[in-house]
Formats: sequence, C-alpha cells, structure tokens
Amino acid sequence: MKQQDDHKEHAARNRSSFTLRLNIFFGATFLLFSILIVRLAILQFVDGPTLQAQFDKNSTRKVQIPPIRGNILDSQGTPLAYSTSTQSLYFTIPSKFKKADADKLAQRLLDVFTKYGKPEQAISLAEIKKRMDMDHIQNTYSVPRRIKLGLSETEIAYFAENREAYPGIDVVEESVRNYDKDDVAVQLIGYLKKYRGVRETMTKYKDIDENNDSQQRYLDDEDVGVDGLEYMYQDKLRGKNGIKTYPVNAQNTIVGPPTVTVPVKGDNLYLTIDKRVQMLTQQAIMDHLDFMKHATTGSWRDGADATTGYAVAMEVKTGKITAMASMPDYDPNVWAGGSISTEDLKAIQYFQANGTIRQAYPPYEDEKERNRHPSSMVPLGSTQKPLSVLLGLNEGLITTRTLYQDTGVFYFGKAGYQVAIHDSQGHAYGTIDPADAIAHSSNTFMASEIGNKLYQKYKGAKGVDVWDSYMKQFGLGVTTQSGLPGESKGVIDYYHESENASPQSALIRASFGQQAKYTTLQLAQYAAMLGNRGKRLQPQFVDKIVDQDGKVVQGFTPKVLNTVTFPKAYWDEIDDGMSRVSVQGFEGFKYDFLRKTGTSEQDVGDRKKVENSVFIALAPAKDPVLAVAVVVPDGGFGAYGAAPIARKIFDAYDEYVGLDGTPHPKTTDANGTADGKGTTGTTSGGH
Repeated sequence: MKQQDDHKEHAARNRSSFTLRLNIFFGATFLLFSILIVRLAILQFVDGPTLQAQFDKNSTRKVQIPPIRGNILDSQGTPLAYSTSTQSLYFTIPSKFKKADADKLAQRLLDVFTKYGKPEQAISLAEIKKRMDMDHIQNTYSVPRRIKLGLSETEIAYFAENREAYPGIDVVEESVRNYDKDDVAVQLIGYLKKYRGVRETMTKYKDIDENNDSQQRYLDDEDVGVDGLEYMYQDKLRGKNGIKTYPVNAQNTIVGPPTVTVPVKGDNLYLTIDKRVQMLTQQAIMDHLDFMKHATTGSWRDGADATTGYAVAMEVKTGKITAMASMPDYDPNVWAGGSISTEDLKAIQYFQANGTIRQAYPPYEDEKERNRHPSSMVPLGSTQKPLSVLLGLNEGLITTRTLYQDTGVFYFGKAGYQVAIHDSQGHAYGTIDPADAIAHSSNTFMASEIGNKLYQKYKGAKGVDVWDSYMKQFGLGVTTQSGLPGESKGVIDYYHESENASPQSALIRASFGQQAKYTTLQLAQYAAMLGNRGKRLQPQFVDKIVDQDGKVVQGFTPKVLNTVTFPKAYWDEIDDGMSRVSVQGFEGFKYDFLRKTGTSEQDVGDRKKVENSVFIALAPAKDPVLAVAVVVPDGGFGAYGAAPIARKIFDAYDEYVGLDGTPHPKTTDANGTADGKGTTGTTSGGH
C-alpha cells in the first residue's frame, strides 16, 4: 500500500515539474514573440523612413556626365581656347558581365566603327579592349569607360536605334578643347591633361576625390588644366558635372530610363591679351632672330647665335599684360583629347615652358651644346642702372648734382690684388652726373658711386642686405605674384659672391647688373614701377570672368603690391637719363620715350662672357602708358638684339589700342608702304 502511495506521489511531482517547464516554455515563447513584434514595430514606424531612403538610394545608379569647359578669349572676344561639343561612346560594365562577353562586344563595336565611323578616327580591337578595362586597371567597377571620342553622325544614329543590343553602352555629349590655330600666347594659356594622369602627382588634384558632391567630383577621363591660365583658373573654367540617374533592381541591373541633370558649362575668361598685339609681338621676335642670324655687317652679327626671345608688355597704370611671348612656341593642339604622343612631346620639350616667368632652355637636342647657351633667365645688365641710381640717391651716396670723372676704369680691392671694372668697349665718358651715367651706361660710375659707397657706408655684409631689400621692393628676387604656376623668384648670386669673394665685390658687381638673374615678367614689372613712380602692380591676365548667361561674375581692379616713395627730383633724374639712351630701331617713333639697354654677361659652359640682349622702355615719356621688356639670350648688345623688337611692340599697341588713348590704324603711302613702322637701322648708339 505504501509503495502505491509513493508511486502516486512521484507521478504528481513529475506532472507538477512538467507543468512548470511547459509554463516556462510558453512564457519564454511569448516573451520572444513580444520582443519580435516590438522590434518589427520599431522597424516599421521608427526606422522605416531611413531604411526606405537607403533602399531608394541602393535602387539607383548615378553616372556623371563630364562638364563643358568655359572658353578663354582675348580682350576683343576672339576665342583662344574653346570647347566644342562632341558625342562619345562610353561603356559601363553590366552586372555578371564576363571577359568573354566583353570580347564579343569589343568585336561588335569594331565592326560598327569600321562601317560607320570616320577613317581618320579608326581604332583597333586591342585598343577597344584596353579602354573597356575589364581588369579595373584604370577605373573602378562602376566608372564609365570612354571607348571612342567624336562619334560620326551615322555612328550616333546607329547606337540610338540599337541601344538594347549593346549592354553597358551609352552615347554621351562632352566637350573637346580647341586652341586658336595661330598659336596665340600658348605657354600663357597652358594646356590640359586627363585627370587620371595628374591626380596623384599634382597637389591641386590630390583631394578632389573626397568631394561628396556628384556635380563637383572629377571624372577619370576629364580634361583638367596643368599649366598656364588653364590651371590657374581651373575652378572657374571647369563647370559642373551632369548626372544620369538609372533605376536598378537588386541585381544592379538597369530596369528603366534615366533621369538627367544636364552639365553646367564653366565660366568664360576674357583676357587682357590683345591677339593682334600678341601676334605682332611674336612675329617681331622671330623676324629679328632670323635677321640677326643672317646679318653680315655691324653689331647685329653678335646676335647670330640667338635662338630664343622673350617679351612682356604691361600697362603702367593697371598692371594689365597686353602681350607675353616666349618664342619659339608650338601648336597647343598637340594636347587635343588631353594626351600627347611621345613624338610630339619630344618635339615641343624646349618650347613648352613659359620662358617669360621661369627657366626655359634653348632648343639644342645635344645636351653638351645646349649647356653652352644661356637660358631664358639672364642678368639684367645695364637695365639695372636706373634702380642703382635711385638707391644711391635715397641712401645719400650721391645727389642729383654729383659729378664723377669717368676714366673708363675703376679699381677695387687690396693693393697688388686689385680688380678692374671697365666701361663697355673701353669708353671713358669724362665728367658725368647720375643722369649721364644712365644715358651712357657707365659701369665705373655705378661701381664707384653706388656699389663701393654702399659697402663703405654699412661695412661688411649689411650692405648686401640693404641692396637686397631695394631689389625686392622693385619685384626683383620675389615673384611678381602673377599667380601663374611655376613662376620663378629669380636667381640671386650676390650673397654667394659676398660669402666667397667679399661684400664689396658683390655690391660693386651688382650695381651694374651682374650677380642676379631675373625673368622677363619681373623686368616688365620693374619697368612699369619706374613709369608709375613707385607702385609695384600685380600682373593681370584676366580682364573679366563671365558666366554662360553673359553676366560678369568677377571684374578687374588694379592691385598695388607695395609702394616706394622717393622725392620727385630722384625720379626726374632717372627719366632724364633714360630719355637720352642711344638705341636702335626707333627711327621715326612719334612719341618721346624712356628706355634702357642692357648687355648682360655670363659664362655658359666652356663659353666665356656670353652677351645677352636686355631692354626696357616706357612710352609716352611724360605719362607712361605701356612698359615693354625684351630679353634675347645670346643676342649681343641690348640696343641691337632686343630694342628693335620692343619698337614693334609699341607700334602694335599704338595701332590697336593707342599710346595716347586712341588707336592709330596704319595707312599706306602711294608705294603701298605702311607708315609708322619701325625699321632695323644700323646707326651708332649705346649698347
């Protein structure tokens, strides 16, 4: 009986335990489902909008359309660099697209191009496959690849009618950069390269990919500025991308037509350069180089080795650059399409750099021979002397009434180790004052009365610092702040001479234009500062920036970088001297003008005392409007190798703009000869 009772009690306990476990199970199940229901409610009512937005985002594919680049025009509105519209074929890799599919598509595309394309735009099968980039060498998976630029009308029509038969293929309108066929200021304007080729090497483009704005993000096949104004004004010229937004399904397959946001064309630049003046400037340099090369008499023969020439014309009161020539130049259309062939690159390598703002080398293929000729940056020579006199007057080293007995030679240094400074060609000018010293280009006056006295006043290296300060105030040894990429500050040697020889030697040699090399643009800025009596103006290349609706979005105002103040008598003394400098090529010039010739010497390779032609001038004399600087390396005397080029620049400006504010178009006489045209005379004069 007891066993039976124990069995019943055990069974009751088991039933109770099972009931408890069952209740726990149902309780846990109820709790789990309650949590799930709450979570679903949160997903639907709280996270729903965010998830839906994410779903919508993932259900579209955005494809960027390249922007249309703005134009660069001269001051009269003549296009110098402009974009034309073209249709290009792009390929975007479809989902689950294999290499075998790509090979078949490439062959089909080749057949279409061969049948409907222009023969001069023929493309090989291997090149098509390379541009499809199935291995993602140049692009990520989703980036469209440009297969062909500049489709013919029949190609466009064919792909429009057969779009469904060519997966991943799109016809896209984009722009092609063209440059004026006359090769106008090509180094100033610059050129373009593909973004993918410069994004890792040029600081300006390294962080562009971090831009989250689809209209601002750069495309791999987009052309971007890498030099000159194309680079300097890249952000203004570029414009904004267009966007094609495709609906896609979960497999990333396009399931409908796109919506399109059209590209925004970039702004247009109107330059201060006048094409007519620029072309005559370029021609003047090349004509004069040729003239000297074939000269048989006189000092012209000293420039027979000259192969390059550089000139800048700058308005004295505004800083506007009306001409900038680095010659010889080249056809910038070799960069069409944002790339260049190896052969073309080799052909233009010595003409590509803008020699008016940085070092450019003469066009000798043989390196040894090239190293025997000067680059575009040369010493100022006697064009330094007006500034030397200003410094001497302001430092109290001389007065406007100082008289100096020029015997043709000045000695300095310790007895037994004296160094002689001579005037050019052994001249001895007798009793001269500061203006006479400029007019006759007296080296001995500068050495004795400026360089040596500055050394004696400050004793030691401090005098070199004082000299350096004056140079920099006049823009020599600092950039002109033009903003052009690669602009040089110049090469200063007087500190090196001070350390390795003596401060006295450095100051004496610097006083008549040695011991430093500067650019032609620096020389023009310095000349303009002499003309406006102390205002260093920032060179200006862009007169205005205009949007595609014709609205001016950025105007121009002259910018004064710094000002120096000297008594009027000092400036008058300079003008007096510069008005009497003997010069070639200005016969019949109808304006009084200020000028200074320079013949700078330097050792180049195994050639000793190579002579470079340097020249600055201002016209009209009483109220200068235009400053011109010309440098002809290896050109001989400045009066012969550079001055005649400047005359033609003044004539061009006067003809189309007017040195008196009114253009003076050329007229012809009964013999058909144009008046007012400067000749290359052979009268005697200064150097």
